[in-house]
Amino acid sequence: MIKYITTRPLWFNILVGVGFIIIIFLLFMFSLNWITKHGEAKTVPAVTGKNINDVEKQLSDAGFATVVQDSVYYDSLPPGVVVKQVPEPDQVVKVNRTVYVIINRFVAPDISMPNLIGYSFRNAEMTLVSLGLRLGDTTFKHDFAKNSVRDQLFNGKSITAGDKIKVGSRIDLVLGSGLGDEDMAVPKLIGLTLADVKILLEQNGLALGSTVPLPDAGSVTDMENAYIIRQSPMPRTPDGAPVRIRPGQMIDVWVSATPPVVDSTAQNTPPPEPQLPQ
Repeated sequence: MIKYITTRPLWFNILVGVGFIIIIFLLFMFSLNWITKHGEAKTVPAVTGKNINDVEKQLSDAGFATVVQDSVYYDSLPPGVVVKQVPEPDQVVKVNRTVYVIINRFVAPDISMPNLIGYSFRNAEMTLVSLGLRLGDTTFKHDFAKNSVRDQLFNGKSITAGDKIKVGSRIDLVLGSGLGDEDMAVPKLIGLTLADVKILLEQNGLALGSTVPLPDAGSVTDMENAYIIRQSPMPRTPDGAPVRIRPGQMIDVWVSATPPVVDSTAQNTPPPEPQLPQ
């Protein structure tokens, strides 16, 4: 073959090469319509809102390939349904075209629980919605901060900010009801443990204010078992008049490792102000 080419004139070999190129080009042009299936087109079916398993079969039967391009999450939609498709439904495209779809995730993603304590009800609701969480039940407890969030609950239990939670979860809120219209006598807390005081105040719709430990309180391994030795306000004034308080108000307490000595004959007189070391 090489000997045959080298024995021919150069102009002859050039003509043969050019002719060969022309033949290849003509074959490509004549087969282009067959390769690209020119003139063959189909209408893209509407698959939005259908399950991805059914969509893949439907598009395959119609002559289209399916590619899941991305996934999002909407708690209002069933998992695995197509929320968007490209090309759009009813568009006329060439056969064997790929249809790209975005589906709703099968499993809700995790997010961090926000800290809603102290938020107003409206701001807390907006924060929940922006994070894809749902507002559950709202209950009220006596607290001077009316309509502010006092606790956040998930499945009936308090949830701490930063805990992982599924998008779409329901969060219940405990709101402050404000100060009550009816007042009551200030309960006597001196001599009780801090744990008992918390229960008593909650039952009466009152809030625990500051808890001030005395120097010897450092020997208490469990502050819940520390004793109340002083409270503010006191149940009675120095001249024996009863002190009234409204639901939602706070009572401050001072705690000690040892119980106070309470004179049962002088319950109306407040114990002396505890002295802190200089």
